[in-house]
Amino acid sequence: MSNFPEITDSHCHLDFPDFEGQLEDIIARAADVGVTRMVTICTKLRNEPSVRAIAEDHAPVFYAAGTHPMSAADEPMATVEQLVAMAQHPKMVGIGETGLDYHYTADSKDVQQTSLRIHIEAARQTGLPLIIHSRDADDDMARILSEEHAQSGFGCVMHCYSSGPELAKRMLDLGFYLSMSGIAAFPRSQEVRDIFAAAPLDRILVETDAPYLAPPPFRGKRNEPAYTEKTARVGADVFGVTYPEFAAQTQQNFQRLFSKATLAVSAA
Repeated sequence: MSNFPEITDSHCHLDFPDFEGQLEDIIARAADVGVTRMVTICTKLRNEPSVRAIAEDHAPVFYAAGTHPMSAADEPMATVEQLVAMAQHPKMVGIGETGLDYHYTADSKDVQQTSLRIHIEAARQTGLPLIIHSRDADDDMARILSEEHAQSGFGCVMHCYSSGPELAKRMLDLGFYLSMSGIAAFPRSQEVRDIFAAAPLDRILVETDAPYLAPPPFRGKRNEPAYTEKTARVGADVFGVTYPEFAAQTQQNFQRLFSKATLAVSAA
């Protein structure tokens, strides 16, 4: 058993080719540094069976499913009914990732917004948290999430948060969570660290977004769930607490938002 405090990688992509044939070793390396739970994210619903199988085959792994905004125009439009049906699986613990990305795919913004609203309704109906990807779309993201939340509430995490301070404030005011990725550990990311430092610690999650965005000293290499520990140590410094304190608080935060994962572990 690891001597490290337990933490959760709240967002990774274990079905990507980068990890093929290596999952046993990857999960073992994560456990060695205290990363005892991870949520692998399905970004195209046609891949949901393979993502689900990873969660079924590995006790520490849970999953979420949705259509990534950059794929929204190229994939069949998800339906609320489809997402709700998938969510009946005991290890599916979130809806998404969904959201808005205008960096490369602004030409599909209308389709992205339609897809986002569908995912929001599925989150409402299932009670599962919404997992949001947002890039270069702060105004529309704030508007849509605020409009929808005013109609009826839902839980939400802004995954891999690296947008501006105003969007962060508006999301926190809605009761949402911000997730800290390896970006927050990059030397030139002081603005991102300042945004997190201004947020309540009880609204922070940690993630890798593996295989992307590896934190130092692995930057430029393939990321993996074990490296959550490196980002979390930066998070502890940002909030001025010890690493065990930060790990414990982010565990509580994850379990509050992703309560189905906690219930599944309790029932096992």
